[in-house]
Amino acid sequence: MARPRILVVGAGFAGVACVRRLERSLAADEADVSLVTPFSYQLYLPLLPQVASGVLTPQSIAVSLRRSSRHRTRIIPGGAVGVDTKAKVCVIRKITGELLNEPYDYIVLAPGSVTRTFDIPGLLDNARGMKTLAEAAYIRDHVIAQLDLADASQDEAERASRLQFVVVGGGYAGTETAACLQRLTSNAAKRYPRLDPKQIKWHLIDIAPKLMPELGDKLGKSALEILGKRGIEVSLGVSIAKAGPEEVTFTDGRVLPCRTLIWTAGVAASPLVATLDAETVRGRLAVTPEMTVPGLDGVFALGDAGALPDVTKGEDGAICPPTAQHAMRQGRTMADNILATLRHRPLTPYAHKDLGLVVDLGGKDAVSKPLGIELRGLPAQAVARGYHWSALRTNVAKTRVMTNWLLNAVAGDDFVRTNFQSRSAGTLRDFEYTDTYLTREEILEHTRGMVAGG
Repeated sequence: MARPRILVVGAGFAGVACVRRLERSLAADEADVSLVTPFSYQLYLPLLPQVASGVLTPQSIAVSLRRSSRHRTRIIPGGAVGVDTKAKVCVIRKITGELLNEPYDYIVLAPGSVTRTFDIPGLLDNARGMKTLAEAAYIRDHVIAQLDLADASQDEAERASRLQFVVVGGGYAGTETAACLQRLTSNAAKRYPRLDPKQIKWHLIDIAPKLMPELGDKLGKSALEILGKRGIEVSLGVSIAKAGPEEVTFTDGRVLPCRTLIWTAGVAASPLVATLDAETVRGRLAVTPEMTVPGLDGVFALGDAGALPDVTKGEDGAICPPTAQHAMRQGRTMADNILATLRHRPLTPYAHKDLGLVVDLGGKDAVSKPLGIELRGLPAQAVARGYHWSALRTNVAKTRVMTNWLLNAVAGDDFVRTNFQSRSAGTLRDFEYTDTYLTREEILEHTRGMVAGG
């Protein structure tokens, strides 16, 4: 008999944790494992703001899948764009653009998320995201280019607009991005004698009434104080009404001359979720505590794709937040449940209590809440970096990150732009490929011939 086929979609925290546990635990001839991902690395997302600010190199947080795997998993270079759950076929768009029908017996859906956007005039064409490695590298180039152009300009209005920077989103990603990049431009200003450092202005805005409310009032206030001392203007209860190439209009009526708009206002589940005929909760697939999708044979979902009940809270409707901490542990439990299914054993419900929160604001500034203990300054920084460092999967990645941190602490920032994307606008429209997914009708049409032939 043919071995069962396990198809894991997505090489994020959940997908990679699942694959690694399967590789270690499966018997030699027990099952075949395939992993669908457009990139041959796992991106350590929490450190992306440090790549944008140049503290870390892009390679240091892109952990090679082939280096860390045991070579039992077949890596399919592409993205899943549709699933026919009746035929048990996943439609994959390879990086060449070709469509591939990949049959499965068990499918683990961990495709991650995409940047959540709204119908704001000019947003997709003028805002830049912070979701991918390429976006972080592009933002760094773009921000340094604004300093170069402002320094060379004879036009005061142009100079003012190039030195205004707006970050939308008061969550962890937005706050860390604004803090890290502000530190970069502040240090860079010393190298630009024609620029007045007081002209460099960073704005952090969020429609919510509080900055990072999960931190609590005290730590949230501490974070606000740190940002204020840095000169970052924080506006809460405010969002973007319109985005243009040279100015941004806020919902409170302010019009700001600005050529840098960074959008980090949350994420949404991958559009792959919508290709399944299944119930959703807040845009994510409704799943059991064991991560099965009710009514769909052999389908599991976790991470950003699965609305997994948080059994530790004891509240009706409480679901696990889509964080790296939960995703990694869900991936391991998912692998155990796949093994249990193959071996006809009962499945294990996922349960994990959040260990806390860490926010690295660059330099010596940080706020952290490990195990409910509130920390600020260097102790918080040590906890934040220690947690991230320990979570990196390979010794090579750990060595690169630690070396980068030490080098930056000793030598300071550098202000080199690679210019590798000089002919690309690098906006949300350039990086969010949400139009590549198939409709239900297209999926059935594409898989029909295969089913008939089988």
